[in-house]
Amino acid sequence: MHNVFSQLSDNSLKAIASGLQSGRVTLPGSALQIGRLVSRDLCDAVVQELAALSSLNFTSDQVAVLLERLLSDRQSHRDKRSSEIDLVTSGPAAPGITNRDTSVVVREMFAHAERSVTVVGYAVYQGQMVFEALAKRMDKVPELEVEFFLNISRPDRDTTKSDILVSRFIERFKTTQWPSGSRLPSVYYDPRSVADEGRVRSSLHAKCVIVDKRHVFISSANFTEAGQQRNIEVGLHLNSEHLANKTSLHFKKMLEADLFRRAL
Repeated sequence: MHNVFSQLSDNSLKAIASGLQSGRVTLPGSALQIGRLVSRDLCDAVVQELAALSSLNFTSDQVAVLLERLLSDRQSHRDKRSSEIDLVTSGPAAPGITNRDTSVVVREMFAHAERSVTVVGYAVYQGQMVFEALAKRMDKVPELEVEFFLNISRPDRDTTKSDILVSRFIERFKTTQWPSGSRLPSVYYDPRSVADEGRVRSSLHAKCVIVDKRHVFISSANFTEAGQQRNIEVGLHLNSEHLANKTSLHFKKMLEADLFRRAL
């Protein structure tokens, strides 16, 4: 029964259940009765299922209850999925559409962290504003472990030694991108991004936040005022221990494999 009826729309399930309760549909059912309520390609299969239930001495009311229960279960799973995944956007609001705001979601995640925060970002600019809530949370919760995986870029045709580029980046991060006086996070970078040999260079282009290995936010938005508020950006906030753990483990294993180096 489940395989056939699960293919029907909510409206079709409601119509059959209502028909059974009112007497407009009678068991074992017929193509004439069911054809008005479901799509043509499913009509015969539904009639066969109703006939099978009738042969098992199900009454019309009992079948109606089964269909209503299927509807209820479907709705509960739909509500659960919608509570686990949020669409998050930056920039102008689309008329008639209500999505969660990037800067609000990131700030809430930082403000409620209890055990761990992993931040992965391509570009950081005006970070003192972006990371204010996280710095305050780190000061309030001393045991909170915070790791940043950041991109350190090398300008085109720049011949500065890689260790100097890293030192400059960290000094800029500490003095202009992180809230003054607050405990600093651990910072890692991909050494290929500043490699002295141009042929091996790459960028850490991922952008995500993982909190307490339970919440994960993956977005196109950089950790900049523009990316968090003004640019047109799209991301997903997932309340999923499985995905949060999997994403966290991805960077942990890369770190263990010496694919990242610690800068701070």
